[in-house]
Amino acid sequence: MAEDAGNNPDTDLVISRVLNAPRSALWRAWTDPELLRQWWCPKPWTTEVRAFDLRPGGAFHTFMQGPDGGRSDNPGSFLEIVPQQRLVFTSMLGPGWRPQSPWLGFTAIITMEDEGQGCRYTARVMHPDKALRDQHEQLGFFDGWNTVIGQLEAFAAGL
Repeated sequence: MAEDAGNNPDTDLVISRVLNAPRSALWRAWTDPELLRQWWCPKPWTTEVRAFDLRPGGAFHTFMQGPDGGRSDNPGSFLEIVPQQRLVFTSMLGPGWRPQSPWLGFTAIITMEDEGQGCRYTARVMHPDKALRDQHEQLGFFDGWNTVIGQLEAFAAGL
């Protein structure tokens, strides 16, 4: 699956930033569920990691809860893991490659590459169609994901 899917602006949302944290620490923050829950969603929301089986077809399930009672249940699975470089996960397949109908269907490709003294971190979130892409953007994709990436950067810099 390592072939690059390319960017389709009609269906993809992309954030790419150079983070001031070592790639090894960013990877560790992503791949240890105890660490992941500490930065995964915009504060003051909290995250419960309900399943985390870091292998292709393995479960990846987070449950987020806000102080106002808002909730976001996000079951899915990992599709690809290239240590220290690339994580691919989706909400459209459950564990063992079982199809599911999520409330928001997407596949995310997270890449990490050394750049200067930091790490180029890119999140490409691909949707089945423009309507779902637009819905995700209107739900606050750029504010939310940029906030979380900032939290990840600060957290990983302290590891």
